[in-house]
Amino acid sequence: MYAVIKTGGKQYRVASGQKIKVESIVGDVGAHVTLDQVLAVGDGSNVQLGTPLVAGATVMATVLAQGRHPKVRIFKMRRRKHFQKHAGHRQNFTELRIDSIG
Repeated sequence: MYAVIKTGGKQYRVASGQKIKVESIVGDVGAHVTLDQVLAVGDGSNVQLGTPLVAGATVMATVLAQGRHPKVRIFKMRRRKHFQKHAGHRQNFTELRIDSIG
């Protein structure tokens, strides 16, 4: 059984037991999270699509870690103008383990 969920402005196809990294969600490590924005639920040939959400469908997950992705280096330069600009960015993430789809 799988589900398509929406969190953090992105969509993920998840199944039970799968680990995913999503945009930061408030919660301690080991806490249980309910994701209620389920766009589709399917098992084999049966697929239930929502308009836009599937009524009554939820995905239960456990928070495994709160962390930050590796740094992305940003470098801007204008040729012949002696302009250089350095910046960096590290995005926060929450690692989830999908427990059940209901």
